[in-house]
Amino acid sequence: MSTKRIAGAEIEKLIQLLAKVPGLGPRSARRAALHMIKKKDQLLTPLAGAMADAAEKVQICSVCANVDTQNPCSICTDPRRDSTTIIVVEDVADLWALERASEMSVSYHILGGTLSPLDGVGPDDLNIKTLVDRVVGGEVKELILAVNATVEGQTTAHYITSQLEDLNVKITRLAHGVPVGGELDYLDEGTLSAALRSRTNF
Repeated sequence: MSTKRIAGAEIEKLIQLLAKVPGLGPRSARRAALHMIKKKDQLLTPLAGAMADAAEKVQICSVCANVDTQNPCSICTDPRRDSTTIIVVEDVADLWALERASEMSVSYHILGGTLSPLDGVGPDDLNIKTLVDRVVGGEVKELILAVNATVEGQTTAHYITSQLEDLNVKITRLAHGVPVGGELDYLDEGTLSAALRSRTNF
């Protein structure tokens, strides 16, 4: 059964691409596309320019795997940051969530996910080796494992701990305020601040 085309090919393509954005299904994508088209000069054209700039300039930091328009990123090159303490997170969204809490001015390391054998994700698929290399460098004194409180997150945390057990580094994890099964990006700033203050030894 064929689907009726309700708009031009360009608009259909816009809707299809928007539908791939997390949180937007086909219906929401259609509404968003229509809103942008109605606000072409105020929204659609500037958005297209901003996305083109991002596609051209955004880079992955070679140190921590953050996204930025410079490499190393602005966090890694900030002299006010405590480079002896690294918060390890799963994703860039988690880094942004912790930065919104503004509890500590430290460095970060983004794993790019969690270990998940069922999904075919092993240690070589994550930024674990680069983390170990940063610790081996000798400057790092504490790692804060701020992975999500899921089975995969805790498995990843235990694996990282096992890789660093012979190195002289303190390993802590987030404590109070982070619910089991919760994800950092959905927590409020107060909860994240309390979790950072109350971190415990792993």
